[in-house]
Amino acid sequence: MANDVATSETVPSEAERTAADMRLTRSLLIGIFLFMAVYALYFARDFFMPVILALMLALMLTPIVRFLRRRGIPEAISATILVVVSVLSIGTAGYLLSGPVVDLVDNAPTIGRQLTERLARLRDPLDQMMDISQQVERVTDGAREPGVQKVVVAQPGIISQAAGNLLSAGTTVAITFVLSLFLLTSGTMFYEKIIQSFTRMSEKKRALRMVYDVEREISRYLLTVAIINVALGLVVALGLWAIGMPTPFVWGTAAALLNFLPYVGALMTVLLVAAIAIVSFDSLTYALLAPAFIICCNVIEGQFVTPMVVGRRLEINAVAIFVAVAFWSWLWGFVGALIAVPLLVVIKVFCDHFDSLRHVGNFLSAQHTAEEEEEEGTVANKAA
Repeated sequence: MANDVATSETVPSEAERTAADMRLTRSLLIGIFLFMAVYALYFARDFFMPVILALMLALMLTPIVRFLRRRGIPEAISATILVVVSVLSIGTAGYLLSGPVVDLVDNAPTIGRQLTERLARLRDPLDQMMDISQQVERVTDGAREPGVQKVVVAQPGIISQAAGNLLSAGTTVAITFVLSLFLLTSGTMFYEKIIQSFTRMSEKKRALRMVYDVEREISRYLLTVAIINVALGLVVALGLWAIGMPTPFVWGTAAALLNFLPYVGALMTVLLVAAIAIVSFDSLTYALLAPAFIICCNVIEGQFVTPMVVGRRLEINAVAIFVAVAFWSWLWGFVGALIAVPLLVVIKVFCDHFDSLRHVGNFLSAQHTAEEEEEEGTVANKAA
């Protein structure tokens, strides 16, 4: 009798086996869906990229549209003004920066040669490695069988590639701004559609409150971070101008854009500015002032300004940031790298508002001390 009881306890019942099969099936379906989603994002990036950029731009401008609506300005007028101002600002900045950027690209070989000459003392180990690689290549060429020839695949011309890239970029920009204009002028239409999909009044209220909370947090974050990055770019540009760096506003713009990439963007800005400063100034000590100034600006922004303005609750851990930047860079190149962290914050905020996904948001968040968590909870309660 005791053996029968033990056997009945160890053998899973039919309901348990069914539940286990359902969990396995659900996990497999989620994995297949994620694989297909990545496949679609990669091969249909010409479609998805402007759509996601438009959604993020619309979310960033939504607080301004609502502020103007409370002042009596209709959403269609305020959205049109904001989109037109954004287009004109980006177009003007692109036109003003095009000349210095083209000059830098044209003078890249000269800058590289001058930088090599200035850093000649540090070049000896690299020269040895280059000599070894050339010797290996000569040995490989000599060991090739007679009659075997190298096959070189002809690449498209540079002009045709540039024309294709310019046309694709223009199409992406046009779709982004037009779609963001429609999203901003639509008002509460999407919220009404979400409410209509529920039957109970309690479910409608809960869904509406959740959607508004997610949209408000993401909008404030995107707008605040964009303003902080623009301010950082202006401070960097003015500081480099005071030091005497050539084309300081080019580096200010680069600092503002690359600051959307935590850690990586600041490092890229410092290295680029350091290279130009070493070539531009006679004194190596004075040349190091420019990268040192950028490091100070990024430390102040990352450790004090952004946590104080945005709050530490939306901070993402460094591992998730690097993985997201690498993933979106592989998917969409430089544009994907720029939007990787904002998208990660969007995912975290969305997961924090659903009990079933709260563990994902906790995994993405940075490690906080007990005092910081208590402070964030107090701020959240006051805001509520």
